[in-house]
Amino acid sequence: MFMNISKSPFTLGKTQRRHRLFGQAIDKIHCPAIYVNCTGIQNNGKNIYTFDGASSTYQKDGSQHVECTPFTEEMVIVDFDEKAQRFVSPSHLQPEKSPIEDIYASLHYGLKSFMDAIGVHKVVLGVSGGIDSAVNAALYASVLPPENILLVNMPSCYNSDMTKSLAKELADNIGCLYTVVPVQDSLELTRHQFAEAELSQNGQDKGQLELTSFIEENIQARDRSSRILAAAAASFGGVFTCNANKAELSVGYATLYGDSAGYLAATADLWKHQVYDLARYLNEKVFHREVVPQGSIDIVPSAELSDKQDITKGQGDPIIYPYHDYLFAAFVERWQRATPETILEWYINGTLEKNIGCSVNVHQIFPTAKAFIDDLERWWRLIAGFAVAKRIQSPPILSISRRPFGNDLREAQLAPYYTTRYLEMKERLLARG
Repeated sequence: MFMNISKSPFTLGKTQRRHRLFGQAIDKIHCPAIYVNCTGIQNNGKNIYTFDGASSTYQKDGSQHVECTPFTEEMVIVDFDEKAQRFVSPSHLQPEKSPIEDIYASLHYGLKSFMDAIGVHKVVLGVSGGIDSAVNAALYASVLPPENILLVNMPSCYNSDMTKSLAKELADNIGCLYTVVPVQDSLELTRHQFAEAELSQNGQDKGQLELTSFIEENIQARDRSSRILAAAAASFGGVFTCNANKAELSVGYATLYGDSAGYLAATADLWKHQVYDLARYLNEKVFHREVVPQGSIDIVPSAELSDKQDITKGQGDPIIYPYHDYLFAAFVERWQRATPETILEWYINGTLEKNIGCSVNVHQIFPTAKAFIDDLERWWRLIAGFAVAKRIQSPPILSISRRPFGNDLREAQLAPYYTTRYLEMKERLLARG
């Protein structure tokens, strides 16, 4: 008998692939086998890995005989006939799960195990009415009792009545604590303080620092996390969360020390389309009722931090998720990671959508080659540039993919790089118009 004692962390699709490859190897040596894998979590400071167990026995032809319940510590007794060299107790295999079922199982198990490990059982979440904060709140509601969850809505003059009501609806659906702490007054105070803050150098007047609309967006985001949520968590006796997704984390679409802050980023290894899938799964399969409001699923994702992000006018995030989710994933998760050179070559050959797996036509999004290249370079400058600085300082991530940011994707702050071949292809493409 062949026995494999393992400590193999969960990643999406890995358990099924492991059974298949392990079975093929067993069939070659024609020897019955027991595969024993641990359950639990591992925390290296930057990533929280889950171990799903799924220990199994295999007949000598490689067929799976018994599989333990994933993410469950259990003792299973099996009968083995030494003469026949086969397991003779009844076969028991786990039902095949969809990717979103596996994602939820890993996140739920990892979140509960991590909170137990650090001794924290109260959590504060900033909720905007949008999909990311709603999914995070529902995920915590699957682990904690409602009285241990506090949702805080922090509107400014840019937040619509629609999203404010969705935040309240989410709290009512969960049955948890809820409060509203506006940030408009603190924004006005900061404007006033900077209007009176004169610059000088060696006694000479040097004018004033200007607060642009972009700077004011970041002021609101930092005020919400660094001041309000941090104070609320201390008062509540818990911690506050980071509600980021992987698309935002890839390009640093979050404010440093603002909405990128928190004790844990539970959904930061999920692309935006996976966040939507998880929202529907939580409603339909976990709670069997609408916890994540349908309105949060339907509205256009928007930060609502300026008058140019009016959700009632469909003014959403600059990330076009049906395309950029898959573009960013190609830069991060492919076994052979894509580069701007790879992407531009696929674009020229007409194979970009197929190679990155998106279902939208990039030519409908970007009518010219220049528009496509400008978009590609905009995000690459962030992915390989300042977004790295934000990721280095980001909270730990619950990891579910084969390449989460952190331990599995070591990074340093370097200037974005373009190959000579990329620059040559770009020049020829733009010259042709």
